[in-house]
Amino acid sequence: MFTPSVLALAPILDAPIDGASKGLPPGLKPIPFRSIGDQGWNALSGDLPFPQALLKRSVLERNARWMRDILAETGVALAPHGKTTMSPQLFDLQLANGSWGITVATAQQFEVCRRYGVKRILVANQLVDAAAMRSVLAALAADPDLEAFCLVDSVAGVRRLAEAARATPPRRPLGLLVEIGMAGGRTGCRTAAEALEVARAAADAPGLALRGVEGYEGLVVTRDAAADEIAVSGFLDRLAALAAEIDGAGLFSTEPVLLSAGGSAYYDIVARRLSEVRLSRPTQVVVRSGCYLTHDSGQYTRLFEHIVRRIPADWRRHGDLEPALEVWSMVQSRPEPGLALLTMGKRDVSYDIELPIPTLWRPAGAAAPQPVLAGAVLSAMNDQHAYLKLPEGFDPQVGDLVCCGISHPCTTFDKWQVMMVVEDDYRVSGAIRTFF
Repeated sequence: MFTPSVLALAPILDAPIDGASKGLPPGLKPIPFRSIGDQGWNALSGDLPFPQALLKRSVLERNARWMRDILAETGVALAPHGKTTMSPQLFDLQLANGSWGITVATAQQFEVCRRYGVKRILVANQLVDAAAMRSVLAALAADPDLEAFCLVDSVAGVRRLAEAARATPPRRPLGLLVEIGMAGGRTGCRTAAEALEVARAAADAPGLALRGVEGYEGLVVTRDAAADEIAVSGFLDRLAALAAEIDGAGLFSTEPVLLSAGGSAYYDIVARRLSEVRLSRPTQVVVRSGCYLTHDSGQYTRLFEHIVRRIPADWRRHGDLEPALEVWSMVQSRPEPGLALLTMGKRDVSYDIELPIPTLWRPAGAAAPQPVLAGAVLSAMNDQHAYLKLPEGFDPQVGDLVCCGISHPCTTFDKWQVMMVVEDDYRVSGAIRTFF
């Protein structure tokens, strides 16, 4: 299991856990969370119930080093999006590998980070409701070492934050990043003129500090990679031009200007383009990829092929990203030829982008997993069942185990409060706790 090195994780590790938690053996009497790896369990040997969402420790650590090394080559900072995993233990792994901070999207996610010791938190979203603003500002008032940032895309939003800051004065100003958007997209100023107006309001607001410019280019994902890359570059040019205009107007605070973008599809383009921006004061480029840590077997595997094509091979000192997340289930029924029903469903695994992808199976009594036959696909899922279509020659039996890779890890994590961490031989060496 990972060695805690950055965050205050004792409240998680010392808390009792028992068989009422999904994924743990039913009937398990309370044990400290930190002792899960001491129970001698093997995830594929009947010690645990199925389904199981498993994280391979060696792959997580290798992926973390991969991103650390890539960003070291570009000189940009990483604030991985915490909503991917919502696991302080994985935040700890990311921070131990040099992450600048953690990104979140909501006040609840902010609170999880703050509670477990994250000291630099970027809310890549608008803070507009009173409770959310009050909680973030109260955290800044209570902790002089905490840095917090959020996005603004309207004068009205800036005024709401300023009113909240007057009611709950922060010890350190809440940093604001002007967000730019795109037509038909989600939040963000649509024009440079609108953005400059927001910047002027932010620069004059008490308790707040205008710290930079932000955008999310990840909405530009189609099947035309070349066109996407042109569109992303154009979006980043808009962001850079806006930063230069705000800088020319003397509106940024005295600290380094933050230029932030970068989901999990184009972070290499973001790093390259925004690193070229030159202003009158120092800048810090912050990318926010979250899915790199676990990667996946679907969407991000396909997108990663383009990233590998765009970056120099000698930057990849730790090989390439690999899927660290596997969901294992058991064949529970063979009701008709060519069909197996698995003991997992929508309650257990991602299906928002595409259905899970069968990758491995282990026949009952076999020593090790082996690849599934080509043509084995999931055709549908119910809450607790998955329909596995079987090609000719693939004949799994009731009690056999089937592993599925997933597409888009975020919406598998939110279905598990506890995920087992395993070694390459599937020995359980620990577990992570999530907070969704």
